[in-house]
Amino acid sequence: ALDLAALLCSRVCHDVINPVGAIVNGLEVLDDENDASMKAFALELIKKSAKAASARLQFARVAFGAAGSAGSSIDLGDAEKVAQGFIHDEKVSLSWSAPRLYMPKNKVKLLLNLLVVATSTIPRGGSIEAVVTGDAEAPDFRVTATGNHSRVPAALPGLLAGEPEGGVLDSHAIQPYYTGLIARAAGMTVTMTPEEGRVVIHAYPTGN
Repeated sequence: ALDLAALLCSRVCHDVINPVGAIVNGLEVLDDENDASMKAFALELIKKSAKAASARLQFARVAFGAAGSAGSSIDLGDAEKVAQGFIHDEKVSLSWSAPRLYMPKNKVKLLLNLLVVATSTIPRGGSIEAVVTGDAEAPDFRVTATGNHSRVPAALPGLLAGEPEGGVLDSHAIQPYYTGLIARAAGMTVTMTPEEGRVVIHAYPTGN
């Protein structure tokens, strides 16, 4: 449990360190530069980086954090907002199709983590489509990642199954491993199917 907590903290720090570092760099430029164009550039960098850091922290709060008390539910509309903020960049776009309803938090955490897993299958960018069907207690998630050179990383299936290669976890492997933990806690089964130009990730109630 201590290792899991430490590795998840490392993962969150990894996600926010770049935009926070860019904010620091922008502030240093404001202090040192007198050129108006450089100051304008620094301000734009600070604004963009602060927005990115905020989006990543909001996403981490729901995807990795408690996000409310035990047994609570999360609005899928709120989940979409944090997902769009986290995924949106120059390389990857996200489309989201889901009913507006409250869903048990572990199921929502699973869906958000599946989006992160999906980004790892399109290293050169592309698009991700998230489709949610079914009801709150027995949902069906289908996440499709489309892009050039899409593939399932060799270690990914084992991590999702809770069987890391060599039994070793690090801050890069912890997110898919944690996704598998959440899936089992939520009573969901996750499959990954590579197809031509895309990878389809399907999560459904175990036993169905």
